[in-house]
Amino acid sequence: MTQILNRTGEPEWLSQKRVEAFGLYESLPVPNRKVEAWKYTDVSYIDLQSLKPAQVVQPVSSAEELPELVKARLSSTDVAGYLVFNGPDVVYKHVPEELASKGVVFTDLKSALETHPDLVRKYLYSIVPAEVPDDTTIAAPGTTPSKSPDPSEGKFSALNAAVWTNGAFVYVPRGVEVDLPLGSFRVMEESGAYTATRTLVVAEANSKVTFIDEQDSHELSDAYAFGAVELIVRDGANLRYVSVQNWGRGVTHIQRQRGDVDRDATLNSLVVTMGADLSRTEMQSYLRGQGSSSEMLGLYFASEDQHFDHYTLQHHAAPHAHSDLLYKAVNSHESRGVFSGMIKVDLGAQKTDAYQKHRTLMLSSEARNDSIPQLEINANDVRCSHGSTTGPVDHEQLFYLLSRGIPRASAEKMLVTAFLEDVLSRLPLENVVKYIEGIIAEKVGAV
Repeated sequence: MTQILNRTGEPEWLSQKRVEAFGLYESLPVPNRKVEAWKYTDVSYIDLQSLKPAQVVQPVSSAEELPELVKARLSSTDVAGYLVFNGPDVVYKHVPEELASKGVVFTDLKSALETHPDLVRKYLYSIVPAEVPDDTTIAAPGTTPSKSPDPSEGKFSALNAAVWTNGAFVYVPRGVEVDLPLGSFRVMEESGAYTATRTLVVAEANSKVTFIDEQDSHELSDAYAFGAVELIVRDGANLRYVSVQNWGRGVTHIQRQRGDVDRDATLNSLVVTMGADLSRTEMQSYLRGQGSSSEMLGLYFASEDQHFDHYTLQHHAAPHAHSDLLYKAVNSHESRGVFSGMIKVDLGAQKTDAYQKHRTLMLSSEARNDSIPQLEINANDVRCSHGSTTGPVDHEQLFYLLSRGIPRASAEKMLVTAFLEDVLSRLPLENVVKYIEGIIAEKVGAV
């Protein structure tokens, strides 16, 4: 891996960050199940020393030359602009001129290093750092992070910080509202290789933007995707972030997503996990400013022998902040689901209002789901609650549908979709919801 640290044309500060991160990566062991954060997920099969980076794919000149997976999504998604990544790098961009006229920067990270170097340097690594901090507080975005609220920083974050090749960069200036979503579509077509990408979204004060981050592939063999997402929401801004992971079988997916929310700002996030053999996603909101708000939605559907692990953190560092987490899970066949969620309230974060709910629908007696909701409260005037439920399909409801002549697969699709509806109904993106419902139909064999 050391050969990809030496990239021509990159600024010295970034090269130094990569070297430091790679040194950390080499010094840390691969997480094992003796570590609490990885207790239910075994990644010992990943031989990091033998991994090779995915080969660069040549850019295309028109959308008609894109992979069919991407063309199918673009034909049914309303976006103001989009980037397409194939393997390690961007292969196509569609960015309307009116975005630039408003001062919006929407491009890939590698290009942003050339056109907006000061912005990238200010924000990159600011909330998903290139080092493992030693405390429980993080610095303001745009400054060097020396501490972090995340107890599970480790080898995979250091790996991504060292070897990422490209990713999406979004910068929305103060007071600007982007009406239609911006999108990033990632595909992999190469087995036996890994990709490492980053997403950096910055919403300045009183701005508004929606960003859709989709990942898809056909079935592969021994492929890996290591990701990092940094979401910076300044005072009074509103950012909606949607992540849809639908890799094909044979992929291992490990990604950390973190949002940093300032005073009176709002971060709405949705994490959808449907693909890969093993998927580990960490989604954290750091409520830095008074009056900040975070809505964290998630849904995942594991089938066959898939293993999906989600770790969430609602970190309240300021008073009068609000967070609401709702994750819905479906497990069928011999799949395994893991949810570990923490609400953490710092000393002085009075009047915190935080909720956490995780519910699982089991379609098979052979499936398993482990749910670990947690609270860590260091203030005495707060309202915090958490809860978790797990249960099978209601047999009376299923019998009623079957008795009306509805095929079993269609009946199960209806029940699963209804179970997930209170998550999907909160997403004001109709085409994305239809896409997710289509994946659900495939999972239960209704198409």
